[in-house]
Amino acid sequence: MSALPDPDYQAEFYSGVAPKRLIAWLVDSLIIFTLCLVTVLLTAFVGIFIWPLLYLVIGFVYRTVTIANGSATWGMRFTGLELRDLSGRRLDAGQAALHTAGYSISLAIPVLQVISVIMMLTTARGQGLSDALLGTVMLNRRG
Repeated sequence: MSALPDPDYQAEFYSGVAPKRLIAWLVDSLIIFTLCLVTVLLTAFVGIFIWPLLYLVIGFVYRTVTIANGSATWGMRFTGLELRDLSGRRLDAGQAALHTAGYSISLAIPVLQVISVIMMLTTARGQGLSDALLGTVMLNRRG
């Protein structure tokens, strides 16, 4: 049993979540890219030589910290989304780190990302692969 809204009786919590996730991802990617550019400038362009690692680390920290501090990244907040666990609570720092790790792994292995997107588009709660494994769900922000 779950404390999350029922997708059949409270569909407004899940309405339009998949396209909003895409927009949130684009916003977050732009923010992470900008943070990486600033870091490259602050390192006198040395950071350009480790760009993939820089992007991975900054992205992981950004996603983990913003999710832990509000159960949503800035992109998710922009689109009116938030992550909740099966009890309906906001994610704590540990859950945020695990969710971000799951997201990072699914990006690194394209077949997992494809499975995740298919799940977001076809499951009742619109959960991706890491959401399903961790028992989290993306909802339209309450109130």
